[in-house]
Amino acid sequence: MEKHIISCDWGSTSFRLRLVDRTNQAVLSEVLTDEGIIFTFNAYQANAAHSNLSRKQYFLEQLKTNLSVLSNKSSVDLSGLDIVISGMASASIGMHELPYADLPFATDGSQARVQIFEAEESFQNRIILISGVKSDSDVMRGEEAQLIGLVQLLGINTPTETVFILPGTHSKHLSVRADKLVDIQTFMTGELYNILTHHSILKDSVDVNVPEELSAEDKEAFVRGVHNSASVNILNSLFSVRTNQLFNKLGKKQNALYLSGLLMGNELAGLQKHEDVPLILCTGGAVHKLYRLAFECLGLLTRTTIVPADVLSRATIAGQIIIAQNNTPLYEN
Repeated sequence: MEKHIISCDWGSTSFRLRLVDRTNQAVLSEVLTDEGIIFTFNAYQANAAHSNLSRKQYFLEQLKTNLSVLSNKSSVDLSGLDIVISGMASASIGMHELPYADLPFATDGSQARVQIFEAEESFQNRIILISGVKSDSDVMRGEEAQLIGLVQLLGINTPTETVFILPGTHSKHLSVRADKLVDIQTFMTGELYNILTHHSILKDSVDVNVPEELSAEDKEAFVRGVHNSASVNILNSLFSVRTNQLFNKLGKKQNALYLSGLLMGNELAGLQKHEDVPLILCTGGAVHKLYRLAFECLGLLTRTTIVPADVLSRATIAGQIIIAQNNTPLYEN
C-alpha cells in the first residue's frame, strides 16, 4: 500500500497541492498559488486558439508545472503517486465536468461521485477527480470532502440534526441528520464583503486592513453591526456604512468591522430559529475571531462546537483519502 498521496484542493480562486502521508494526513510539502479554476479557465480560453490542447490537457499541463515545484520542494519523486482532486476542478469551467451527487449524501463518503483518469505517458500520475453535491436549490464543490473528513476526525454521530457552518467566500451551512447531509445553504458573505469594499460606493468609507488583534472599539463596532443586521432591512443597513463615515460616527477600520458584522449577522440569523440544533463552527484564519464573536452576540455559542485548528487543517485531506479508499482498490484497508 502506497504511503504517500498527493492532495489537490483546486478552488475558484486558489490552488493548493500537497504531498501527504496518508497514514496520519501529515502534510510533508505544499504549493499554494492564486491560480484557481477561474484563472486557469480564463488562461485556457485566451490560449486555446494556438495551444492545440484540449481543456483537460491544458489543466493537466498546469498541474504538471506545480507537481514539478512540489517535487523540488520535497525532494521526492512524485511520479506514480495518485492525485486526489476536489473543488472546482470538476465544474463546468474546470478540468473535466462531473455531475453532482444528490442529497441525501452519506457523510462516510460512500456516495461521492468520482472519475478516475489512469496514468499515461504524458502524465504519470493517476487522478481521482471528486465531484460536488447538490440539493434542489443549492450546490457545493469541495466542501463535501471537507465535511467527510470532519465527521471522521471529530468522531461524531448525528442521529438528530446538526448544522456545520463553513465560512468562506461562499459560506456553507450544511445540515446533517442520521449521518447524511440533507440540506445545503450557501451565503455569499465573503464575496459580498469584497464587492462592497472594493467596487461600491462604500469603498471609500472603509479600510479593510483590520488589525489581527481587535481593540475594544473594534469589537464594539463589529457587535453593533451584528445587532443592527437583525433590526433593520439589510439593504438599508448597508447604506449606514456610508453615513457612519459621513457623520464621523466610526473610523474607517471600525466601519469595515461594522460592515462585517452586518453581513455575518445576516448570514447567521436563521440559526437562532432552531434552539435545540447543535452547531459546529468550522473556521480558521482571520475570520475565526469575528465568527466566534458573532456567535456569542447571537446567543449561539452555548450550543456550538468550535473545530480545533489542527483538525480543520486536515479535514479536506482526510475526506479525500476516504473517498479514494472507497473508489480505488489500491487503498483498500
